[in-house]
Amino acid sequence: MAAENGVYCDDAERCVDRVIERVGKRITLGLPLGLGKPVRFVNALYQRAKDDPDIELHIVTALSLLAPEGSSSLEKRFMGPFAKRLFGDIPELAYARDVANNRLPSNVQVSEFFFKAGSYLNNRNQQRNYVCTNYTHAVRDLMAQGVNVVGQMVSPGEPNGFPGQVSFSCNPDLSLDILPLLREREQQGVPVAMVAEINQYLPWFGHHAAVEEQQFDLLFSHPSTDYPLFSAPQMAISPSDHLIGFYASCLLKDGGTLQVGIGSLGASLVHNAILRHKHNDAWRAVYDHLDVGSRFPVVDSCGGTGTFETGLYGCSEMMVDGFLYLMQEGILKREVFDHAGLQTLINRGEITLTPSLDMLDVLVREGLIDSPLRARDVNWLIQYGILRDTVEFRGGRLRLSEDHAVEADLSQDQTREALAALGLGSRLIGGIAMHGGFYVGPEAFYQALRDLSPEQRDKICMTSVNFINHLYDHRFGDQKLKAAQRLHGRFINSAMMYTLNGAAVSDGLDDGRVVSGVGGQYNFVSMAHELPGARSILALRATRMSGGQVVSNIVFNYAHCTIPRHLRDIVITEYGIADLRGRSDEDVFLALIRIADSRFQADLLKQAQKAGKVRDDFRLPADWQNNTPASVRQALAAPGKGDWFPAFPFGRDFTDEELTLGKALKGLKAATATPRGKLATLWQAIRAEDDTGQYAVLLERMGLNNPSGIREKLDRKLVIHGLQQLEPATKTGSENS
Repeated sequence: MAAENGVYCDDAERCVDRVIERVGKRITLGLPLGLGKPVRFVNALYQRAKDDPDIELHIVTALSLLAPEGSSSLEKRFMGPFAKRLFGDIPELAYARDVANNRLPSNVQVSEFFFKAGSYLNNRNQQRNYVCTNYTHAVRDLMAQGVNVVGQMVSPGEPNGFPGQVSFSCNPDLSLDILPLLREREQQGVPVAMVAEINQYLPWFGHHAAVEEQQFDLLFSHPSTDYPLFSAPQMAISPSDHLIGFYASCLLKDGGTLQVGIGSLGASLVHNAILRHKHNDAWRAVYDHLDVGSRFPVVDSCGGTGTFETGLYGCSEMMVDGFLYLMQEGILKREVFDHAGLQTLINRGEITLTPSLDMLDVLVREGLIDSPLRARDVNWLIQYGILRDTVEFRGGRLRLSEDHAVEADLSQDQTREALAALGLGSRLIGGIAMHGGFYVGPEAFYQALRDLSPEQRDKICMTSVNFINHLYDHRFGDQKLKAAQRLHGRFINSAMMYTLNGAAVSDGLDDGRVVSGVGGQYNFVSMAHELPGARSILALRATRMSGGQVVSNIVFNYAHCTIPRHLRDIVITEYGIADLRGRSDEDVFLALIRIADSRFQADLLKQAQKAGKVRDDFRLPADWQNNTPASVRQALAAPGKGDWFPAFPFGRDFTDEELTLGKALKGLKAATATPRGKLATLWQAIRAEDDTGQYAVLLERMGLNNPSGIREKLDRKLVIHGLQQLEPATKTGSENS
């Protein structure tokens, strides 16, 4: 079966043959980040390279997803059944597993520009091969690596009502921009190959994401081997995460724009935004308990406390599942249009989404249309639903029905009366409530995307990351349009650490090792400083566990930064909001100390004073010194009856037994983080017994109900000891407290 300018293959090995026939045995393979990798084709190509040492294969990509395995014997026992349940029907990326196990053959290299957080901290090969780049520069840098083959998983058009097309769906982010560049390279005499792997499990998205299948040289289609999508399980939201999300929800302005990332902090923000909208009394109880308005005045100028009547517009490189929940709850509903003049008039309130004669008058006044109308004016008005699609322009007249035509002059009473009766549309069309570059999420999210109605799906535009992540002109929209759409932008991202002088540490360590990658964070922070009314919000937990000890994430200084201090803006911890934009160094230092954990405030202040950044006579105010985990729990209890801040507000993939075991294993890991702690834990575990059988079900889940051998018997005792150390679980965020 052949496409017009491409070839369909139903065998992955034959696809590999054709790629080698086109480009030879020196292959630089560009793959989408995350979900969009064509696993069957990639695995076949990788295996061919393993079998044939004459092939030189360089894979350039980001975020190669693997099912978790665990490192210790206990982690493996815990993760094994969970991973089989979630990922058992999904083929594994063979090269990624070999990368993780340091088993790549010498003729294969893998370079990534974004890691799953912490996954390759101790993998020397991947640390050396890492490509540091902003997300918006990734296409440029992929081309610089000499990419000559691109592979992409796509959604089929025909079963979705679009024969002859495919959809980039989860990953138009880079592909929309790299494919034209590869065609240019081909015209210069460089052989290239573009391979689409069709997967019916991938949800269909139109707009920018839908392309003609002829754009690909090869289309691999074998429906019987289509596989489910790799899912990212829901993570528990701890009490600290909940309060960070609550403070962030205070900074959202109705009628504004939202960007947010994946993880528990992003999920917390979404949950708290929904709480603010649907259960405003409960949300206000926490707001009043914390005295947010008085303590953090930035909320009054930049945020709000009411419901979202106009709604929010989403513009985020990653469309997390939270955006879908916001859409379902009637929050993500502010539509934007791809015409700067039209969007500006909507922003100013000079026109609404309901067509009227007044709207036509405003459009004439602003020069968007002429009167008398011309053919192009009528086409433009029909395009946006201002006129009905039954209106025709013929011979300088408007034909409104079979027997009714009028002059195209909007100043004539007869024309106006006829348009009001027969010509005006009911509502503007073509509005977009969500622009996203890529998505990854839980399986329930994918199913919800597949289940969207055509009207709901039409409100989502998956598109180029270069349209989303910066303000420069792009073929999908120029700077003027982007600025008009991104009203009251709130760009919310997470950091690992934050220095007192205002620099964020988000992607790496001070010894040069990469934790994750810059991704789009720098672009959104920078954009917030360029767009009128926009703010960058960096969120982080005030503390973390390291080596069995609690340490502060607000630090005096650090030898690596992701976001430089001159781009400092708003920072949030569970203890409050630091508004840093345009403030003096002393004010910045003190604002950050104010939202640090109280166990570390005195030392941070001492370092700041020693450096001459804070006056010597400054003393910590009493109301700053209650930044404790207990105060977090008290704040979340403010609404009173009811669990308003659950650990899993959007469902979970772990069973009750797995949640309990996970908490026990987490406690064991913390207790054995030091040599002394390890010895003490082992000594205590040796004496642990389950005489009453209360842990029988949990031990069976770990495969330790009938242990054999010293290792299994010790693992059993460790699990029993860990379970015995659990305190009575509290409802609020108990699974991850």
